[in-house]
Amino acid sequence: MSSAVSLNLAVLTISDTRTLESDTSGAYLVEALEAAGHTLTARDLVKDDIYAQRAIVSAWIADADIHGILVTGGTGFTHRDSTPEALSVLFDKTVDGFGELFRHLSFQEIGTSTVQSRAIAGFANRTVIFCLPGSTGACRTAWDGIIKSQLDSEYRPCNFVKHLTGEL
Repeated sequence: MSSAVSLNLAVLTISDTRTLESDTSGAYLVEALEAAGHTLTARDLVKDDIYAQRAIVSAWIADADIHGILVTGGTGFTHRDSTPEALSVLFDKTVDGFGELFRHLSFQEIGTSTVQSRAIAGFANRTVIFCLPGSTGACRTAWDGIIKSQLDSEYRPCNFVKHLTGEL
């Protein structure tokens, strides 16, 4: 399905072990966003480091041509997982329902293991930021179950597009 409004999206993978070539989660998100009619504007991969994450995401937030950022990885409970701590401080507004709905959908697939997901989302400078687990399956669940429709300008009763494009 193609959106009536094409958004410019960036994909960031947080990983201490992957490369862009071995990053199946980031590759899935790129494929999914392009299949939905959006444009990949930027893609990067950084180690699970709070300041490296903030530097890249802050630059993308400041870029008026980027409407949304899809972040995969770093949302678990290991000592290295720091994406929520790194990025939530950048949010002007938190999308509280995103994490709740993601865990509800994920529960249908992986049961109570979903409580170990700290998926979050928020807005910063008219840019929506989705922070997803690092597994390709989790990225698929989030994209198919939530993100795809919220980035579709034709989805009713409401979607995020008008908040990202300024067409309020």
